[in-house]
Amino acid sequence: MVENEAVSQGVIFPLGDKNEAFAKYFTGQSYLEGLVNDPDVNVGVGVVTFEPGTRNHWHIHHDGFQILLVTGGTGWYQEAGHPARLLKPGDVVVTHDGVKHWHGATKDSWFSHIAITAGHPEWLEAVSDEDYNRLEEN
Repeated sequence: MVENEAVSQGVIFPLGDKNEAFAKYFTGQSYLEGLVNDPDVNVGVGVVTFEPGTRNHWHIHHDGFQILLVTGGTGWYQEAGHPARLLKPGDVVVTHDGVKHWHGATKDSWFSHIAITAGHPEWLEAVSDEDYNRLEEN
């Protein structure tokens, strides 16, 4: 059963287009709606929406940070060396410069967050299906 299917219609902001520019760094289908794309502002802001089971690869933000504001559905956030954290609407995640992490939807739920990002990402390996499928919602 798929949960939070209403997220697929957009929450607060539009769903956005298929995230083709970053597809190679995701397992599954994601969507991206840019909110702030001003070259005179050194931070990017966008809505990322994940279909159930979709997640991005492990990555690190260099010379910056990332803040996630969860707007819909249920998802995961994990920093290397720490257990995954279940995310729900209203949760806030702050990822500091140089921290290896990933985020994405739970297996059965759509998931959406606003990402506020500065610096540049270094994309790493995919989150394995084995590790992802071991996660349990508590």
